[in-house]
Amino acid sequence: MAVLSLKNLRKNFGETEIIRGVDLDIGQGEKHAIIGPNGAGKSTLFHLISGLYSVTEGTIEFNDAEIQNKSPFEISRLGLARSFQVTNIFARMNVFENVRCTLLWSNGYRYSFWHLLGRQTELNEKAVQVLEQIGLKDKLHYPAGELAYAQQRALELGIAIASGAEVIMLDEPVAGMSHSEAENAVELIRRITEGKTLIMVEHDMNIVFDVADRISVLVYGEIIACDKPENIRANPRVQEAYLGEVAANA
Repeated sequence: MAVLSLKNLRKNFGETEIIRGVDLDIGQGEKHAIIGPNGAGKSTLFHLISGLYSVTEGTIEFNDAEIQNKSPFEISRLGLARSFQVTNIFARMNVFENVRCTLLWSNGYRYSFWHLLGRQTELNEKAVQVLEQIGLKDKLHYPAGELAYAQQRALELGIAIASGAEVIMLDEPVAGMSHSEAENAVELIRRITEGKTLIMVEHDMNIVFDVADRISVLVYGEIIACDKPENIRANPRVQEAYLGEVAANA
């Protein structure tokens, strides 16, 4: 069953067509990677799904409800969370506060002046549990903006978990990390997305082929192939457009 469905999705900036009729179904619980050369439209596609960009044409269905052109916060509250290429956290708040803020809405807290957060024991315990999941419990009161880069990315994943999202979209989650940091990040991604749907844009092909159940290849705003990793690796059109002969012989 498709949890996310894109139908004839198009995005123009003036006369320039960036996304050119994308059709894609992503199943519930699937780990799906979107790859392609620089300028292929991968981030634009993420922006359309998450509501940062308006759609020129076509539909985006999330759990059979159309979400195209909804605002990002509306889409997030429906159960779809995303990260960005550039880390997006509350840098001046501490690690605990970053996660607790995200937990508020998903746990039924609305705008209120008479709830003192320090007294919300259950909420605070849930925030600590999330931090334990992502390995940042010992950084509870540490300013988020002073964390190491890999830890900031982990915190961003924690924020996605805390939102209660069933679909998590990650835009280049290991970019800028060392080999060991990337390995730890991949293990964390596996752990926190268990039972959830993962949609990932990533340039590291080792990670893509290791994590994804299916891979979509986006070239010049069009999906030229969508298949299991082993079939994508062997696809001559994909090799020519993006992966190169190295991937075929790896």
